[in-house]
Amino acid sequence: MPIKRNKRFHAEVATSSLSDIMFFLLLFFLIISTLANPNVIKMTLPKSKTNEKTNKQLITISVTEEKKFFVDKEEVSFETLETTLLAKMSPSKDQTIVIRIPFNMQVQDLVDVLQIGVRNKLKFLIATSPK
Repeated sequence: MPIKRNKRFHAEVATSSLSDIMFFLLLFFLIISTLANPNVIKMTLPKSKTNEKTNKQLITISVTEEKKFFVDKEEVSFETLETTLLAKMSPSKDQTIVIRIPFNMQVQDLVDVLQIGVRNKLKFLIATSPK
């Protein structure tokens, strides 16, 4: 007489380690996404109907409402702004300088920064936010 088993074998997939892996991936992407943000200085930019994105080599000048100047997140005074920019430029001067200035600043503050580019024949862009 053949003996039958009451319990059958079932295939199982062990998923206990998958939740750990997903947690570590989530943490990794969250940390990387915060490090990849080049605009650390928070400011409200002027609005524009059309925006143009560029993938060129950029140097960023940020001006806060307190008239503090930052070149690539490094605070500089207005008097040393020109020498700092020229030191960061490549010899061929093919880099573009992006100016991030709050929308409520005076036009004269923007013109003062743009005059540095005119004197040294540099390419400037003004950063805006979409309307």
